[in-house]
Amino acid sequence: MLPPILDDTLRALLSSAEIIAVVGAKDTRGRPVDAVGRYLLHAGYTVWPVHPARRSAWGLPVFPSLADLPGKADIINLFRAASACPDHAREVAALPWKPSAFWMQTGIRSPEAGRILAPYGIRVVEDMCIMVEHRRLFPEA
Repeated sequence: MLPPILDDTLRALLSSAEIIAVVGAKDTRGRPVDAVGRYLLHAGYTVWPVHPARRSAWGLPVFPSLADLPGKADIINLFRAASACPDHAREVAALPWKPSAFWMQTGIRSPEAGRILAPYGIRVVEDMCIMVEHRRLFPEA
């Protein structure tokens, strides 16, 4: 289990981020990923949806993988089963750039992903909703 993330760390990650890649992106109304994607766009972030089969989400083109992104994302936000997270962590480790954070949504934990990314200095956030944390830490936004 990773050590808890302090509010100051979360605040710094969210305030310095400009681009968030949402892995598992779907704009299906009523799904948590849809609410979070729309929230992040409304909060002013550039959102890069990532999904191997979808072509668009939230009116944006979808990238089939993290390796297909047009540049560096500050945060990789995962809406994938915990069992898929180590593979995504390996995908992040292979990128020519490194994000500030690998963020697994509520209910998702992967100690293995944390071990994979630790040598790269990438902050790993587990079992936290990026939308809930942003609302809590930046209520005026």
